[in-house]
Amino acid sequence: MTVRDGLIAALLQVVDPSIVLRRPEELMLYEYDGSALDQGMPEVVVVPRTTAEVAACVRVAAQIGAPIIARGAGTGLAGGSVPEQGGLVISLARLNRILAIDPVARTARVQPGVVNTDLSLAAAPYGLHFAPDPSSQRASTIGGNIATNAGGPHCLKYGVTTNHVLATTVVLGNGRVIEVGSATLDAPGYDLLGVVVGSEGTLGIITEALVRLTPNPEAIYTFLAIYDDLDAASATVSAIIADGIIPAALEMLVGQGIAAVEAAVQAGYPADARAVLLIEIDGLREEVIEQAQQIEAICRSFGVRELRAAQDEAQRARLWAGRKGALAACARIAPHYHIQDGVVPRSRLPELLRLTEEVAKRHQITIVNIFHAGDGNLHPLLLFDLRHPGVLDRAVAASEEILQACVAAGGTISGEHGIGIEKRDYLGWIFGPADLAAFADLRAVFDTGNVMNPCKLLPSGSSCADIRYARGALRAIDRGAWI
Repeated sequence: MTVRDGLIAALLQVVDPSIVLRRPEELMLYEYDGSALDQGMPEVVVVPRTTAEVAACVRVAAQIGAPIIARGAGTGLAGGSVPEQGGLVISLARLNRILAIDPVARTARVQPGVVNTDLSLAAAPYGLHFAPDPSSQRASTIGGNIATNAGGPHCLKYGVTTNHVLATTVVLGNGRVIEVGSATLDAPGYDLLGVVVGSEGTLGIITEALVRLTPNPEAIYTFLAIYDDLDAASATVSAIIADGIIPAALEMLVGQGIAAVEAAVQAGYPADARAVLLIEIDGLREEVIEQAQQIEAICRSFGVRELRAAQDEAQRARLWAGRKGALAACARIAPHYHIQDGVVPRSRLPELLRLTEEVAKRHQITIVNIFHAGDGNLHPLLLFDLRHPGVLDRAVAASEEILQACVAAGGTISGEHGIGIEKRDYLGWIFGPADLAAFADLRAVFDTGNVMNPCKLLPSGSSCADIRYARGALRAIDRGAWI
């Protein structure tokens, strides 16, 4: 009996056979995530409905020593849910219920498979919403948001996911179920919740979470600032915040990406602009009116070509549709992409944007920048066609060069996408051997059997290189696949 056969037989002993997926055509759906280039076939997939079923499946796989990979909606952009080493994928798609909303405490208890926007829709009658809003929020799930410590445009003012999680239920690698965090503030002891959030499924599987809900603002103003000069747009970003304003969101689109978005979404972005800023402020009405006047003055002082303000919710939604749909829109430029997630101090944005353009030219790769300017969180989107020989190597080289420049500028290699497969070998750029050894020791405390999402987050040597260079995707293309 093979390991796969043994794993399937053991799973069928502890859970309903209907939740155990094992046919090749079923497993293929779990080979990849939103990073598109990383692929790995699981041996078996289970789709449990309860924490007890998750724990039972984990115990079975751990006894066999099979890798265990939790999966939400599969929208991750760093390969974090790709079963690189095979093993058992535990889909949390059926754990998708909002268990309770407490409008007085402004909290919600949810299962990990709840879609991000569904929680805000459910909280809307109480004048509340879930603040983290990654671009994938219509598809990505709360569990995935917690696993990657996801951000989004409005995290500039409201913080990333870790700022909105109070407690979680976690299934450890031995099947034990623990609770970390608390509904009360400042619980004594070590901050284990802070360790779990952003751990990318390497410490355990989250099966329930208590999250904060944020009151909807009284007033919202949304602007589109259009520039003919890239440096002027970048300088505006720093000037707004230096003037004491923390916008709810401050996004930038540059060059070719603007035209692609406009062609796809018709959001009203001028296709000939060098850069556009999407600026949103919210709060008390009087405060927002005052800030709007400040922002207008700042934009004009940096030579903005045009400043448009959304006149109603429909116009605001249209402007945001362009930003949120940017990744999909860029498929008009090339069929394959590799999106990066570097962070730099805001004051270094102009030089990084110029460097990106120089790198794109030198490596002959189209790079579009659509990013969270207020956070200094760059998202260079490298666009190419894998059928062209050598293009992937050039894309990886260009990507690494940009990330290294981010680190050299005092930044880091990820702002919100996580590390996953894609950047695990880059962790050594920002942490020394002693730091990485401490991370590994911490991981081993939670996952004594080294079965939880192995080969992710921390550098793990040459055994993982196959995925890094997208050989799985290239093999699929050889078989006629089209991404």
